[in-house]
Amino acid sequence: MKTPTLPTSFPFASASTLARALRSGKVSAVALLQGYWRRVELHNPALNAIITFDRETALRDARAADRALAKGRVLGPLHGVPMTVKESFNITGLPSTWGQPALRDNLAKSDALVVQRLKAAGAIVFGKTNVPINLADFQTYNAVYGTTNNPHDATRGAGGSSGGSAAAVAAGLTALEYGSDIGGSIRNPAAYCGVYGHKPSWCLVPKRGHSPVPWPIPEVDLACAGPLARSAEDLALALKVTMGPDELQAPGLQFKLPRAPQSLKGLRVAAWLDDPLAPVDRSVKDALLGAANALATAGAKLDFTARPEFDAAQAHDTYQWLLIAQMAARRPDVGELIKRRAGLADSDQSEDATFLRRAAQNFSEHLLHQTRRERVRWAWHAFFQRYDVLLAPITSTAAFKHDHSEPQPARRLMVNGQPRPYFEQLFWAGLATTAMLPASVAPIGRTRDGLPLAAQLIGPEMHDLRTIWAAGQLGRLCGGYRPPKGF
Repeated sequence: MKTPTLPTSFPFASASTLARALRSGKVSAVALLQGYWRRVELHNPALNAIITFDRETALRDARAADRALAKGRVLGPLHGVPMTVKESFNITGLPSTWGQPALRDNLAKSDALVVQRLKAAGAIVFGKTNVPINLADFQTYNAVYGTTNNPHDATRGAGGSSGGSAAAVAAGLTALEYGSDIGGSIRNPAAYCGVYGHKPSWCLVPKRGHSPVPWPIPEVDLACAGPLARSAEDLALALKVTMGPDELQAPGLQFKLPRAPQSLKGLRVAAWLDDPLAPVDRSVKDALLGAANALATAGAKLDFTARPEFDAAQAHDTYQWLLIAQMAARRPDVGELIKRRAGLADSDQSEDATFLRRAAQNFSEHLLHQTRRERVRWAWHAFFQRYDVLLAPITSTAAFKHDHSEPQPARRLMVNGQPRPYFEQLFWAGLATTAMLPASVAPIGRTRDGLPLAAQLIGPEMHDLRTIWAAGQLGRLCGGYRPPKGF
């Protein structure tokens, strides 16, 4: 039998484009899946982005998709589209390790809800992508699967924690990807690898099955599940097929997101391009200024001084209290952290003591910072009565050289020639995360060395389609996704 010809846009077409080609019969699901498998065999050894596969199920599902289409039946908006998901999402029969060697043989007994919804939309989920241990780094490496390299420069990291996700999408090893984000874990790698990414409004996409344990857990504060792709159109498509309440709330709850704007003319854009709390490298800031000017030229109204009415340092402190509490709870040594915190002297205000207080906070402390977060949420709500979106960085620099030194907090990033604290740039992720806001990332250019640069678009809660649309417009004006050389 003659092998169906892959579309000329393969492998770097958007998932939406490939879905249309599949529905029109220009390519079969089997041919498209096998085409991506060949690219994985060719390029993945150098990247180490996709780390485990379910080839048998994927091939079975692709054949079923082709049979259904032959009978005139379309399975969903992603009919026959091959894709991958982050390792932290459960897929039946595959390991869910979260990068922890102790969980090397932890095989999932069911699919995560996100995976179920993607498959129900017709997607062919064929593998999982690499993560840092406990999903807690701006780089992606672990003792189970090794290091993921950036497709634009293998000496640099792909970001984290959805680093394998972004690398696979950027290199054309998959049509679409689903990741998760609590500290920029979708947005950071999307920026470093030059693809689009979206962190949804909190709880818009349920995270059941995004856990290494087989039983249900509560929705994790701050954390979100969302897509990475080569186009903003794909972000919207993937979000629409995965959003919506889980079974417990579905009988009485549904989400109907407000429509996206129709034009850049008159769009009210606030620009927060730098801050003393997290200085931004000149290369990033210049790209953001260029993006802001492009929006203004297209008719948007720019305001470079507008800020929500809260103290940025206090809001970031609130974010760190909430974030570190969640991240520490994942650690196997959390009991030891609690003991160490109990032995702290009140006078000890060192960096380590501050971390311990946040990691082992009591309920009263946690409730205090939840209350402070509510004030921040309402300040953002008032801000977005006056502005449609906020343009900001998501990373302080372009992708940096691999640095696996320990401890992590001792690492430094070079910003404008000066060493800065490694986790300082969490400030830019926290703007949206603390207040449960949607945030989309768009590629907007390259450094002189050819490394991707990106912008973050933040909008009001539940206006996810607005920030995705704005990311698409910005990508259109500034170049958008471009394949890395050599792939």
